[in-house]
Order: sequence, then structure tokens, then C-alpha cells
Amino acid sequence: MELGQQQASVTPLPSRARRGEGEQELAHAGASRVLRNAGLLGYDALATLGGFYGALLFRLGGPFPPYYAERARVAAPLLVGLRLGAICAAGLHRWSFRCSGLAEAARLVFWMLGASIVLAVAFPGLPRSTYPLEFFFTLSLMGALRFAPRFLESWYADWQRRSLPSTRRTLIVGAGARGDLLARDLLRSTGAHLVVGFVDDDPALIGMRVCGKPVLGKVEALPQLLRRFRISTVLLALPNLSPRRVREILRVCTAAEVSFKVIPGSYGPEGGRLSAAMLRDLSPEDLLARDPIVLDDGEIRGLVRGRRALVTGAGGTIGGEICRHLAAHRVGELVMVDMNENEMYLGARRLQEEHPSLTLRTEVADIRDFRRLHGLGDQYRPELVFHAAAHKHVPLMESAPEEAVKNNVFGTLHVALMAHRVGAERLVVISTDKAVNPTSVMGASKRVAELVVRDLARRSETKMTAVRFGNVLGSAGSVLPLFTHQIMRGGPVTVTHPDCRRYFMTVREAVNLVLLAGLRAPGDLCVLDMGEPVRIAEFAESLIAMAGFVPGKEIPIVYTGLRPGEKLYEEVLTEEEEQTMFVRNGIRVAKSPPPPSDLPKRLHELKAIVDRGDREEILDALLSLVPTFRRPVSRGTPSAVAAQHEWSGEA
Repeated sequence: MELGQQQASVTPLPSRARRGEGEQELAHAGASRVLRNAGLLGYDALATLGGFYGALLFRLGGPFPPYYAERARVAAPLLVGLRLGAICAAGLHRWSFRCSGLAEAARLVFWMLGASIVLAVAFPGLPRSTYPLEFFFTLSLMGALRFAPRFLESWYADWQRRSLPSTRRTLIVGAGARGDLLARDLLRSTGAHLVVGFVDDDPALIGMRVCGKPVLGKVEALPQLLRRFRISTVLLALPNLSPRRVREILRVCTAAEVSFKVIPGSYGPEGGRLSAAMLRDLSPEDLLARDPIVLDDGEIRGLVRGRRALVTGAGGTIGGEICRHLAAHRVGELVMVDMNENEMYLGARRLQEEHPSLTLRTEVADIRDFRRLHGLGDQYRPELVFHAAAHKHVPLMESAPEEAVKNNVFGTLHVALMAHRVGAERLVVISTDKAVNPTSVMGASKRVAELVVRDLARRSETKMTAVRFGNVLGSAGSVLPLFTHQIMRGGPVTVTHPDCRRYFMTVREAVNLVLLAGLRAPGDLCVLDMGEPVRIAEFAESLIAMAGFVPGKEIPIVYTGLRPGEKLYEEVLTEEEEQTMFVRNGIRVAKSPPPPSDLPKRLHELKAIVDRGDREEILDALLSLVPTFRRPVSRGTPSAVAAQHEWSGEA
């Protein structure tokens, strides 16, 4: 008991000691603030006297006449009292030397002007020009002390940047509000950017100064300015710039071996959220060679609202995005189907959190299982069916053609038969531009899947449409994740061939195409007008530059050769399909030639070949069904494919 009592009596002492130390620190800080404020008030009193007598000396010259000397002795203490009173009332003696800006300068001018006006009204016996001169001199002395530390700090930081060998001479594209905020942040920071100046398309800004830095010219003069000022980094801070324009600037920077960073369009001066830390953010839309196509959300909502929808491949990039759009457009009931139960589970959880009132069902099922799929059709009776499940990696399918046919051909057949059997209103099948004059097993299998849908649509009440995609930026099968990963590792970035070209679209464009074209288009085949194909090497260079590196110098690009089944150029329509094409809101609708009349019989034969697992026979059967299939001479082996590329992208 004695020991416990001793401990109880001793334990509180450290706590009291710590409180005492804290109180001492607070008292010390309070005393420092009082001394600092008093010192600033003392300086302001001296500045007032100096400004007042300096104004009189400037106005009268030499010794003051006795009358004005007497008036000055009376006015001086009155003016000091007025100024110190105004400073205390405005809190200008509690000044932050590092954070002072335009607002604080305006407050200082306003209150000091008020004191000068009161003096002029209450004490009019001095020469009239003395009052504005005194205001100007005093304000200059007060402002010099208050803003000199920040100016000197900025000047010293700029001088340090110039002397460091690692400093990057920087040019900002855009001298408006966004460029101004970015430059201010860079000038305040201790980073390695030395802002040389700005360029801007507004001719009224040319020759002006923003944050003390000149606007050197228009954007068109960028190549000459990069050489003239030895620029090593370009920062893009122009709002609402088209992707095509961004790519033009990127090409200039790449040619000059200058790194490039961009402020995303979602950030701006409105919320004050703009700094150098945002420069690495990247939107896939910035990499398109065209403006993104925006389709009518209201029209899409009218097509899906209150309907029962079933989505296969719901755990994938496209299938998951279709589910998110359907939920956002208030679909009545949504059935998610996939073999990847983990991704589907996570996606379903996010959907349910974002849309608590959504009737959501998840079903783990394999589209190759005919009975399981038809059981789901009988259970949910979907009105809209979106088929996004597929094997899509080109090199992997070259070494496993039977799996490509099982999933892409017969899986599609099972989904189409299910939609037909339950009387669904619409079936939308996701296809690919690789189905046009295919050179790969994956492309040929997707082409046969289109034939399957077209054949069944001739005798079904269900309206069936195939939608062909280009490469979808950000999807699991696109080059964007691969290139981004390689850049983060420091390179090299691997490109198959310097002349390889692909069509690109965003995930949002792809899903809007599925929803609008698939549910509204009168034809059986739709593609998005994706503009001109993009050279993959140029795409890689742009991505490296946007990450802030110099392509080919800081991040090398290595050409590995075309993979099995890969083409240099992709097509979106065959010659026959292009003859029947018409365009609506950026959507190209084509009427494909009819499938073979004996397609069911030939599919039955293909199924028997697949069950036997004879890969050469499978390729022969695909060639028979798709005469434009350019069968590769050597397909390689799984190990060869794995050795050639650590990761297989769609492009």
C-alpha cells in the first residue's frame, strides 16, 4: 500500500512539469509577438515622421518658415496618432512577412489613405501638396519593410535556381489565370524550375509581364523560343485546349528534346487548387489525335431507364463501365455476369454504394456453359443484353486457338440464343477492329462471332447489333497501362514497330457507343468515327513527354518487332461495308454482307474440331468461314510469346 501511495504521489509530477513547460513556451511566444508588434509600430511611427518631414522638405526646401515649422510641430504627433490608430484598428501591426500579398497591400493603402484624408480635413494649415506627398512617402517606407523580406526571399530563391546545375529552365504555355497561379507556386517553391517566361495565343498579352516574367510570344513561336532561351521543360497551363493542339505542342517539345508536363483541365483558378504538384496528372483524352466525341446522355437515359439489363464480362474494363453507365442512367434491374468473381464483386460493391436504390444481381457464370447461361435468362428475363465477355489478347490466342473459338465464337452464340429465347428487345455484342481482314486468331474468332449474331438476327425478334472498337485507352488490353508502368520504372518503353498505327478511343466513348449505337442504330454493325489512326511510336513519345521526361533520351524506346498475329495497320470496315456506310453523330453504321447460308452446319463442324483440339484444323475452319483471314505462317509457342513480351497489350 505504501508503494502504491508513493507511486500515486509521484506520477502526476511529470504531467505538471510538462504543462509548466508548455505554459512557458506559450508565454515566451506571446512575449515575442508583443515585442515584434511593438517594434513594427515603432517603425511605423518613425516612417510617418520621416514621410511627413520629407514631404515638407520636398515642398518647401531648405529651413522651414517659422509659420510652417510651428504648424508641423503640432501636426506631426497628430498624424502619428492617426496612423498608429489606423494600423491597430486594421491589424496591420500583426503582419505576415512571408504570406503578404495583394489583399494586404490594398488594406495598407486604404487605411493609410484614410489617415491622410483625416489629417487634411482636421489640420488644413499646411501646403496642399504636402498631404499627397506625405501619403506617398510614408506608404513607401511602410511597404518597403513589409514586402522587402518576401521580395528578397523570392530574389534569393531565383538566384539559387540559376546557380544550380540541376535547374530546369522552364517555359509556361498560357499566361492567363492558370499560368499565373502555376508561376506563383513555382516561384515560391524550392523546386528545380526556373521560370524564364510565358507564351500565349492572346496577342494582347505579348510583351506584358506576369509574376515578373515576360510573355515572350505566341505558341507558334515555341520552337524558336525553346532554342533561344535553352528551355528544358515546358509546362502547359492553357484551359480548354484541344487534344490535337496538345499533341502539336508535344511534337515540338519532343523534337527539341524538351520535357513536358500538363495541368489537367479539371483544375483551375476558380477553386484556387493549382500547383506544381498537379503537373504529372494525365487524362487519356489528352492523348487522342482528335477531340473526344460527346454523345447525348439524355437520349441514352431514355433508352435504358427502368429496363432490365444483363451484362456479360461485367468484371472487365468495358463491361464494368457499361454497368456504371447503366446504373447512372437508372436502369431498373442490372444483372452482372462474369467468371472473374473478385473484380465483379468489387465493382458491384462500388455500384451499390454509389446507387443504393439500384436493384443489382451478380452471377458467377461461364458463357461457354450453355445451360447455365440459359438458366440465367429464364431467371431474370432481361430486356437488354450487353455481351462484353471475350478473350482479347492477340499473342495469347495465337497459341490457344481452341480457347479463342470456345469463348469468342460459341460463347457469343450462347448469349445470342439466350437473348433470342427470352425475347430480349436488344442484344449488343462487343467486337473489335481486328475482325476486319484478320491476321490473328483473336480477330478471326471475333469475325465469326459477328457472323453468328448476324445469322441469328435474320430469324429473331431480338434486334442484334455488333459494335466494333478500336483500342480503348485505359482498358486492361490497351497499351496505356503497359507504357505507364514502363515509364514509372525508368524505361525502356517497348513498341512493336516504328510504323505500327492504331485507332484509339476513350472508355467513355466506347461505352456511349455501345449504349447509343447498339440500342438505337438501324444497322447490324456500328463503329465510332475515330479519325485518323495514331502511330504507336508517336503515342509512346507523347506519353513519355507528358510524364515529364525526354523521349529517347531520359526514357528510351525499344522496337521489339510485330508479335504473332499482329498487323501494322488496323481497319474498321471492309470495302463492302464501307459502300453501305452512313454516319450519325460520329457513329458509322454499316450493312454487312449476309453470312453463309450453311453457317449453322459449319459451326457444328467447328465445334467438333475444337472438341478434338486439333489446332491446325481449327485454323483451316476459321479460314473457311472468314476468307479474308490471313493465316500467320508461324504462330510461335506460349513460351516464345512470353519471352518476347512480358505483357501483351491489344495494340
